Parts: sequence; C-alpha cells; structure tokens
Amino acid sequence: MDAERLRALQAPIKQRYREQPDSARITLHAEGRIGEGVSCSVDTARAMVQAGLHPGTGGDGLSVCSGDMLLQALVACAGVTLAAVATALGIELRDARVHAEGDVDFRGTLGVDKQAPVGVEAIRLRFDLDTDADDEQIASLLRLTERYCVVWQTLAGTPKLSSSTRRL
Repeated sequence: MDAERLRALQAPIKQRYREQPDSARITLHAEGRIGEGVSCSVDTARAMVQAGLHPGTGGDGLSVCSGDMLLQALVACAGVTLAAVATALGIELRDARVHAEGDVDFRGTLGVDKQAPVGVEAIRLRFDLDTDADDEQIASLLRLTERYCVVWQTLAGTPKLSSSTRRL
C-alpha cells in the first residue's frame, strides 16, 4: 500500500469522524471462558486461544501466558502503526521487526512477598528496521508510532478500570 491509497482509504472515515465525532467512539470486546485446570479460553476472532498459568507460577507451558499476550498485543499494534506511519510519510521499510520484553516479579502474583508488585514493571519495545531513511526520519517514525499506537498509549496512560460480576 502506498501513501496515496492509504489516505484515500482513510479520508471518508476521517471526514465522518469530523462531522460525527460520536461515531469514532467504538467499544472493543473480548470474551473468555474458564476451562479445565487453571485456564481461560479466549476467542481472538481468528482462533480460540487457551491461556493458563505461566511456568513461573506453576503452569505447564502448554497454554499461552496472558502477560505474553499483552506484549503480543503491543507488538501487533506497534507493528501495524509503524507500517501505517511509514506509508503515510513515504518511508520505505524493506523489513521491520518489532520486539517487546516485559519484566514481572512473580513473588507479587503468588503472594510470596506483599511488597513485590503485581504486574509488568517495565516494558521495552524495540524496532529493527531495514530502511534507507535517515536518523531524523527514523526519529519521526518512532515518535509518531508511539503517538498513534493504541496499545502503547493505553499502557503509557492510566485507563479507567472497573470490574463487575453477573450470575450465569
């Protein structure tokens, strides 16, 4: 896809959002179902994924770890955003790889140490690029990718969280 085609594709969508701002507010959905053992099956719209305990918390390694899924969502969103921004800026990427690492202290999750945090403490995202773009173009590409990546911005901010229960 080139910049002109991307702009043509997005132009009517952007116009609708300018004219009808409420139409841009979309609620994303995810659903899972508790499975055998300590697992939860999540429908990804492409395949059912069974998430379970990480081996560091007693899992058998046969199910995906939700922490890994978090990083995979970041990689996917950042990769798509990087490609879109590069296209819009006219930067040719012959190849690009996106890597994410996240540090977790499982003492918190397992309740071993109440002072240990629960959750991912640090995330590092790296882009390996094969491009002729100069350093200034690459800096703009990274800045705009961070700016427009939904998952990056969600993790960088503090979304309002809530939970509830309902009887089946």
